[in-house]
Amino acid sequence: MDKEELADFLRRRRETLQPGDVGLVDGPRRRTRGLRREEVAGLAGMSTDYYTRLEQQRGPQPSEQIAAALARALRLTLDERDHLFRLIGHNAPARFHRSEHISPALMRVLDRLDDTPALVLSDLADTLVQNPLAIALLGDQTRHTGLARSAYYRWFTDPAERSHYPEEDHPRQSRIQAAALRTALTSDRGDPRAARIVAELHELSPEFVRVWERHEVAKRFEDRKTLVHPELGRIDVDCQVLFTENLAQTLLVMTTRPGTESQGKLQLLSVIGHQQFTGSRTGEPGIER
Repeated sequence: MDKEELADFLRRRRETLQPGDVGLVDGPRRRTRGLRREEVAGLAGMSTDYYTRLEQQRGPQPSEQIAAALARALRLTLDERDHLFRLIGHNAPARFHRSEHISPALMRVLDRLDDTPALVLSDLADTLVQNPLAIALLGDQTRHTGLARSAYYRWFTDPAERSHYPEEDHPRQSRIQAAALRTALTSDRGDPRAARIVAELHELSPEFVRVWERHEVAKRFEDRKTLVHPELGRIDVDCQVLFTENLAQTLLVMTTRPGTESQGKLQLLSVIGHQQFTGSRTGEPGIER
């Protein structure tokens, strides 16, 4: 327990809050900057004397229950809550909860992206939603059911999944997929789906077994990758990601560099939309309406 740092952290967080932030009435003669100690103590369900001793570096180590109550009272973010627990000397609670409900914040960003492919993924690589240009580039990835909803599962069981990447990239992608799946395996212990995917892949894919035995762990997206469109061929994209606070969902945005052939191909896809390409007699790409 770091008493000095804990006292400073509690005091400064208390001073940043106003009574209205926590549902209290701000009286006309208020002189305290932020909340009073007794107000924080009341919100946390503890005595004012106990809380005061914490701010004065005189208090005993709070329990995990008291730490959680302080985090709620001070309206801490998840990062701040985890910091509070570590200052007190406890392991931070699990912050992860896998959900089908798409983060409203990510959806607001996705709704504004109409000129670049973007999609929201779960930590198990389930595609939860795609914008039209992502569908044109990658196909409808939300159509899958069961374990096949996970791109990690499809990578090792469905050859069509690998068609999105150049063949020479497949070994590296296999390691990336397995490392990310291992991260997901320990993220939400209450959800058995990741374990089922791992068990099934052990039965179905010798390649997965070989890669899994490397015990690599990573939650990452390459900054730059090459995708393969069935008619337009290779398209080089730069990847930007935006995570929810608990890392359960990711908004993946793919852009192309100005003036490149890949940019022209992506612009063509944005015009064509869902229409299908067909080869014309001259070998030029055509459009099937």
